[in-house]
Amino acid sequence: QVQLVESGGGSLQSGGSLGLSCAASGYTLSRYCVAWFRQAPGKERERVARIGSEDTRYYSDSVKGRFTISRDNAQNTIQLQMNSLKPEDTAMYFCAASEYYSCNSKTRSTDYKYWGQGTQVTVSS
Repeated sequence: QVQLVESGGGSLQSGGSLGLSCAASGYTLSRYCVAWFRQAPGKERERVARIGSEDTRYYSDSVKGRFTISRDNAQNTIQLQMNSLKPEDTAMYFCAASEYYSCNSKTRSTDYKYWGQGTQVTVSS
């Protein structure tokens, strides 16, 4: 049984930094495309960043240059380092795992089979 558990969310002021982590069990993160999505109240789920088995990384335009996705193969975790946070980054952040090796064109939430419960990030101005 695959389980994804996010951690690291919190509340902070605009301009600050926060790191999220996603731990997997029953699934080897290094073998597949994994991603971070987020969803703000009243809005659709939005892709944030994804990393493929070949380490190619993709970012949404809204976070490019501020967020970094990475993977710790020894710990079987993925991280999302978020810098220069803005109020519009406020959302529930979800870790998602697919059954694809490459993240190329894997932009839809339906491309990801496994999801964590989410961790809340709140950025105040």
